[in-house]
Amino acid sequence: MNKIEHIGIAVANLADSLLIYEKLFGEPAYKHEQIASEGVNTAFFRNGPNKIELLEATNPASPIAKFIAKKGEGMHHIAFEVNDIVTEIARLKSEGFIILNETPKKGADNKLVAFLHPKSTNGVLIELCQEIR
Repeated sequence: MNKIEHIGIAVANLADSLLIYEKLFGEPAYKHEQIASEGVNTAFFRNGPNKIELLEATNPASPIAKFIAKKGEGMHHIAFEVNDIVTEIARLKSEGFIILNETPKKGADNKLVAFLHPKSTNGVLIELCQEIR
């Protein structure tokens, strides 16, 4: 893993949360995107070399809606940049991690993504990200 790619924060209302984070960072989100397959609207902020992703559910069956119903708003995941997501999934599976999706899927911000189950990472949802080439 190369670096933290971004930190994902689950929010109940993206419009309200955008106002909070725009005040916090002193600038607007640089990107907004809807990922229909995941039932989520996203917005990305830069803070120095770091990125923050706000995630709002677009339907009650989406993973973000379920997360907020169970735990409330807050940190949802930490994403790590990898060079070869397929190789990294295989490596982590061989190390005993629980892989939620063994085949990478298209995520936000032009990335292929895969997730590790929080049960195998001390309660933290881990996302692997590879830039789509």
